[in-house]
Amino acid sequence: MCAETTDTARTDAPDYKDTLNLPRTEFPMRAGLPKREPGWLERWEEIGIYDKLREKAEAEPRPPFTLHDGPPYANGHLHIGHALNKILKDMVVRSQQMMGNDARYIPGWDCHGLPIEWKIEEQYRQKGKNKDEVPVVELRRECRAFAEEWVGIQRAEFKRLGVTGNWDDPYLTMDYHAEAVIAQEFMKFLMNGTLYQGSKPVMWSVVEKTALAEAEVEYHEHQSHTIWVKFPVARAVEPTGARSELRGVNVVIWTTTPWTIPQNRAVAFNPELSYGLYEVTAAPAENWAKTGERYLLADNLAEDVMKAARVEGFTRLRDVTAAQLDLLQCAHPFRGIEGGEGEWDYDVPMLPGDHVTDEAGTGFVHTAPSHGADDYILGVRHGLKMTHNVLEDGSFRPDLPLFGGAVIFDHKGKEKDANKRVIEALANADALIARGRLKHSYPHSWRSKAPLIFRNTPQWFVSIDRKVGDDQDALGQTIRARALAAIDTVTWTPASGRNRIHSMMESRPDWVLSRQRAWGVPLACFVKKGARPDDSDFLLRDAAVNARITAAFEAEGADAWYEEGAKARFLGNDHDPDAYEQVFDILDVWFDSGSTHAFVLRDRPDGTEDGIADLYLEGTDQHRGWFHSSLLQSCGTQGRAPYRGVLTHGFTLDEKGNKMSKSLGNTILPEEVVRQYGADILRLWVAQSDYTSDQRIGPEILKGVADSYRRLRNTMRFLLGSLGDFDSIEPVLPVDMPPLERWVLNRVAELDSEVRAGYGAYDFQGVFQKVFNFATVDLSAFYFDIRKDTLYCDADDSRFRRAALTVLDVLFHRLTTWLAPVLVFTMEEVWLERFPDAAGSVHLQDMPETPADWRKPELADLVDRVRNVRRVVTAALEVQRQAKVIGSSLEAAPEVYVEDATLVALLRTVNFADVCISSQITLIEDVAPEGAFTLDDVPGVGVVFARATGEKCQRCWKILPDVGTHTHPGTCQRCNDALG
Repeated sequence: MCAETTDTARTDAPDYKDTLNLPRTEFPMRAGLPKREPGWLERWEEIGIYDKLREKAEAEPRPPFTLHDGPPYANGHLHIGHALNKILKDMVVRSQQMMGNDARYIPGWDCHGLPIEWKIEEQYRQKGKNKDEVPVVELRRECRAFAEEWVGIQRAEFKRLGVTGNWDDPYLTMDYHAEAVIAQEFMKFLMNGTLYQGSKPVMWSVVEKTALAEAEVEYHEHQSHTIWVKFPVARAVEPTGARSELRGVNVVIWTTTPWTIPQNRAVAFNPELSYGLYEVTAAPAENWAKTGERYLLADNLAEDVMKAARVEGFTRLRDVTAAQLDLLQCAHPFRGIEGGEGEWDYDVPMLPGDHVTDEAGTGFVHTAPSHGADDYILGVRHGLKMTHNVLEDGSFRPDLPLFGGAVIFDHKGKEKDANKRVIEALANADALIARGRLKHSYPHSWRSKAPLIFRNTPQWFVSIDRKVGDDQDALGQTIRARALAAIDTVTWTPASGRNRIHSMMESRPDWVLSRQRAWGVPLACFVKKGARPDDSDFLLRDAAVNARITAAFEAEGADAWYEEGAKARFLGNDHDPDAYEQVFDILDVWFDSGSTHAFVLRDRPDGTEDGIADLYLEGTDQHRGWFHSSLLQSCGTQGRAPYRGVLTHGFTLDEKGNKMSKSLGNTILPEEVVRQYGADILRLWVAQSDYTSDQRIGPEILKGVADSYRRLRNTMRFLLGSLGDFDSIEPVLPVDMPPLERWVLNRVAELDSEVRAGYGAYDFQGVFQKVFNFATVDLSAFYFDIRKDTLYCDADDSRFRRAALTVLDVLFHRLTTWLAPVLVFTMEEVWLERFPDAAGSVHLQDMPETPADWRKPELADLVDRVRNVRRVVTAALEVQRQAKVIGSSLEAAPEVYVEDATLVALLRTVNFADVCISSQITLIEDVAPEGAFTLDDVPGVGVVFARATGEKCQRCWKILPDVGTHTHPGTCQRCNDALG
């Protein structure tokens, strides 16, 4: 039967419509997801879906699978990146559950840290309150309340996306137990000897007045000053010991941070580079670079330097060797400067450093050990003096000659006068040969978006290259060695993630733990007054003290550290409180989140037996963030990784591939998509995207996603409409089914294996594409199209119809469970439409096991051959329909010429007329005659059009010669028999 026909029934024949098994369902074609989805959320809440799954696992033991949630920060509404992340996690959890595992998911939140404290400070400023005058415990309580509010808001927003989990009992880093464990984990570093206090340059935010971790730094374009500065050679000897002719020449450096010049302690060169002595032979009279001046420069950069200095002529005098450079001592450019008060009257040594290149600059690098990572390393190696000229607010110490009070960046991150004052002083001291501006990538705080500085300041570090206690663990004796070894015990998805984190771990510096803020877990330790950081008794290492601190935090939270009398309370009778200082810095929030494996996986009853997660899943930036800090923390305390698998996804961009920003007006908010389309459309966008790369989203993309959804919904609607009387028929065993039904079961078996493998590999895009193509191409456009006639018109107990219904039932259970992890609301609607059990849910089901005997690979090739011939026939009939020769394919009785005898025999076994939805077909084993319709990609097949002969059956609309010769008027033999 074909719904495409334009013919109408004979007016003198009975109306047989009520005798047909037409689809009957209340499942609407228009989904109305935005209005209907909240109802399903309420239903899941009422029946306790997540708890029921846990009960199911207890009753029928299942392998555990735990995805450990990387905690989002509790301080604002969700953006599209949050939605991508949480939906991916939900698809992992649901698919693992439906494949037979006990898939647990404990949502969590990161609650400590600067962004929340900053918000409270803003509120204080608006009220005219001074933050420094507010008791720290009061500030912390307000931070806690702020975080609690946003946890509630974000929880509701995540749940609206259809994300399942233990929402009633999430983990929060500010819970008392969590704070106690975080402190306890910190104390492990205290006790194993890797914790130390050091004075070294760290990324410093003058806006937030705190050190930042690498993961808190992002890079943006910034315009910097550039200066070329002369360092006069003050002392020079040759390797032979003779006095060198280089005395009085100038080593030229180039820098983009003029404000660091007052802190210079050395100049670095690379012994592998080629250097020369150059003389200016011609220059404008007003030029900084004067005729007759001699400069030491890297040969590859000399021409660029002279051009920047507007030199009109210069000559290279001779080679300068690394051995010669190594024996030079320069004068600081400010030596003897008026008003300098002897501050810079010291020699500046020339030191070898392999970080120096000849790609830009001069081949010589100005070295300020207090304000650069490479500078610090070089300074430690050669015993250079550290300076402490720059204060926490980005200003120079008031008593610094010439520059006291100068400001690098102000409290809003705006450049102030420090660079200008240093440049002017250099010009006045005749120390400049050129200056300029440069746009380049520069570190910024990811919170305030303000530029950062490297600043020497006392901080607390974990040494990643110091031996961990007396441990002789096979993974290694240092945290770095352990981490590098642990990386290769982890499955990385995509695999490139392994190399990325490995290279980061190979080159990373010691971990800066301390922050100069108030809202967080304190570095719960004590230092001995008067002791130096390198003294053996500088840090108090006492297990009893640690135990008292942990117990207090467990009962009262970390606020106990700040209560009056805390020091005496924790030191007890064993130590004199007057002999120790209490450390009030707080821990880097990355230590908080890096410790979550301990208080979530290890401590919770719904955690894991071994304290290891099966999967961590976050954005690719977390290779330097949560993945990284968790690996460091766990390797430092346990000698292993806290995860067996790590999956990373890209970032979200607009339709043109641009980064989303409010200023561009191209942001897409999850709540807007949900309001317009429903959460299932957003989830489907995630499933259709290649999450390993950056994903694009926008109005046109969402329209395409919605179209895919409608096609899939139509497939499910057909299943529901056709299965209404399935319970009243006797199913047919596969062995008794027609070839077409057995082919469908084979495709189901093939696809079941592919779906499980895809979900197991977290290939959601691959899973959806396979299932979608199966549903829309194999089923809707082929199998359903062919079997509509059988389903509608055959007798109720027809073996063909019962076989088709048996297959439709199989398809229903597979498609709903295969797609439930993605389309959580729609598949629930489909399931409840057929099984309206008050306590039932598709999400309580597993994917059905597929019998091995469904596999009939030989059928796949046979049906492919049949489908190819069918394509030729349907294309030929479409030509006739376009020409208005016929209105329906049932009006045709084409002659089909097939050269292959075995193919002809095959076509005769499958009722090829039904396959082509024509009333009659004549199969001819021969070469197609001239003029027959053919397709180039289906050789050996041709079609000659002919009209069907006979009358049209008023029940099935086929045109057949026997119509009108049976008991029931206007029917064919098949329909007459069906009517009884």
